[in-house]
Amino acid sequence: MTARAVATLQRAETQMLLHLGDIETEAVLDELVGHNAHVVFGNCDWNERDLARYAEHMDISVDHPAGRLEIGGKVLVFTHGHLVNFMDKAISSGVDYLVHGHTHTLRDERIGSTRVINPGALFRAARYTVAVLDLAEDTVQFLEVPRRDGERGDQ
Repeated sequence: MTARAVATLQRAETQMLLHLGDIETEAVLDELVGHNAHVVFGNCDWNERDLARYAEHMDISVDHPAGRLEIGGKVLVFTHGHLVNFMDKAISSGVDYLVHGHTHTLRDERIGSTRVINPGALFRAARYTVAVLDLAEDTVQFLEVPRRDGERGDQ
């Protein structure tokens, strides 16, 4: 499923990939190789130390438990979402964007000055989705990821 998600994001011409946790296997990380990718780990990543070692070996940035990026004057924090204190801290500090996973539910809302986004999920969800965030335009687009070979997700 990760390969399909990456292909969907490539068609959208994304410049960076954020994996928001519940990676579980090295095979998922293999799909991120060669991309400007950052990962955090989730509550299902019981082997996070091994995954972190592997990701770093494959030149994938590990930002666990939360990453912070400054891009074009905007501050974006990303985390899995199961460690609520990181989310609360980001919102209370007024970062521009907080991106999280964990709930498997699409989310796009403002809390104070922070836009909170959850791209959805690639597992245990009615629709498999990813999100494309354009910081310059302050827009988010949710894209459906095909479940099977030969299907097409959103363009």
